[in-house]
Amino acid sequence: MQRGAPSIPTLRTRAPTDPGAEEVPVSDDIATATVSAATEDTVLLFLGGPLDGRVEIREARHGAPLPTITHTHLHDGPKVVHHYDLHPLTAAAGVYHLRAAAADAG
Repeated sequence: MQRGAPSIPTLRTRAPTDPGAEEVPVSDDIATATVSAATEDTVLLFLGGPLDGRVEIREARHGAPLPTITHTHLHDGPKVVHHYDLHPLTAAAGVYHLRAAAADAG
């Protein structure tokens, strides 16, 4: 008989061919999922601008993600600068949103 899919999402801690393989349930509880950013890599998603849809993993050894990132888009014309502001989801995940362009003063 073939084993069906697990009823809850799981992460394997060892290769599935290992007879002693153990499955660890994924928790929806943010309190249990949150681990110090100093000990865990951070997953960052970018929304808007030229980095839209990019996912980066910031290794823990680099420290906490910066609150604002500036991206300079180079092409044949003038430089275009975009600013992304961090909106943390947990200690190990966050979303960088494109900052709205300032209205022209003139």
